[in-house]
Amino acid sequence: MKLLFAHDRFGAQAGAESNLYHTAREMKRRGHTVGIMYEMNTNTGEEKWKQLFKYRFPITGAGMRVAAAKALSSFKPDLVYLHNTSDLSLLEALAKGEMPVIRMVHDHNLFCLRGCKYPHWSRRPCTRALGPYCVFPCGGVVRRHSEQRNRLEWVSYSKKVKELELNKQFDRVIVASKYMRDELIRNGFKSDRIEMHAPVPPALETTTVPSFSVRNRIVYAGQIVRGKGVDVLLKSLAQVKSPFVAIIVGDGHHRAYCETLASRLSLGGKVHFLGYLPQEELISIYQDASLAVVSSVWPEPFGATGLEAMRCGLPVVGFDAGGISEWLKDGENGFLVPWMDHTLYAERIDSLLRDKAEALRMGQNGRRIALEQFGFEKYIDDLEQLFSSVFKESQGKLVCA
Repeated sequence: MKLLFAHDRFGAQAGAESNLYHTAREMKRRGHTVGIMYEMNTNTGEEKWKQLFKYRFPITGAGMRVAAAKALSSFKPDLVYLHNTSDLSLLEALAKGEMPVIRMVHDHNLFCLRGCKYPHWSRRPCTRALGPYCVFPCGGVVRRHSEQRNRLEWVSYSKKVKELELNKQFDRVIVASKYMRDELIRNGFKSDRIEMHAPVPPALETTTVPSFSVRNRIVYAGQIVRGKGVDVLLKSLAQVKSPFVAIIVGDGHHRAYCETLASRLSLGGKVHFLGYLPQEELISIYQDASLAVVSSVWPEPFGATGLEAMRCGLPVVGFDAGGISEWLKDGENGFLVPWMDHTLYAERIDSLLRDKAEALRMGQNGRRIALEQFGFEKYIDDLEQLFSSVFKESQGKLVCA
């Protein structure tokens, strides 16, 4: 098949970009032709993206609809696999086209003006569908600028409603978790058009049991943005009684605040911010660790970083937010802590640091769950089958027409 990936970014940045890249690479390895249509460059890790995508179609500026039409006409895809975009002209071009479109919903941007599914003042997860409440009292029409984090930007409620309606016209919508499926149904999507395929990353190449050494290394890997709760993690770590060293892998606009907070909490010698690291370096950190933490306080659509730690044999401590409970089973492969309960979060970390045998047991359970329920090969198999099925449906419609 000829698969055209469509996304707002070209290059590495976060989980959505990682999922797109690994999916396209595997589809290409299986003999499919892959191309990409994108709106902007990330200027990070683009060389390997260029090697993967021989067919590249930048669609920027005021003439996006024309550029998108030219890309579709030039590449002639059998199917478009749409990832993140909020551009109405692109969505309209895809909705009106004859080729089938499958949309992957990575996050809450499709149905939340703020994009994080919580109000600024509380971070308490919102359970409402897109509606007037999002304008007032939530105030979601004004949010931090998506590219320039020291600025604010205006988000149009009417455009967001139209964006949501256009996405409902696509052949299928893919989500990562039951939680996200319920969110789409809440926002008016038909349940029979929603498919659930957790976007798991390729398996980390390691079978080594983590050291669980007396160093008591705790690992966080992910973006350092407000919804990921690194500040909440630091407040919990300040209550941990056992000796420990915490490694924070990742970057983001909340990093400077968290580094200052760590110093204020007298954690300067215990917490180390390493910034972004390639996967092979992250593996070595996991191998010399005792546990991993997922501190997200926004409702995670899935939380794939937890799976990476599980595959390496580490127990995970996380807050019960969004789809995390679908893979983190309390007392089995780690601890699922009630949302924002700093004290219990610290106690759960402490218990794993003190009882290494229990940490090892939970880590082994986690590795088994990750391999049996969230394998990358099965994920790609299921996607490939879905692509084929939707393509055949579209051909049938053309014959009937």
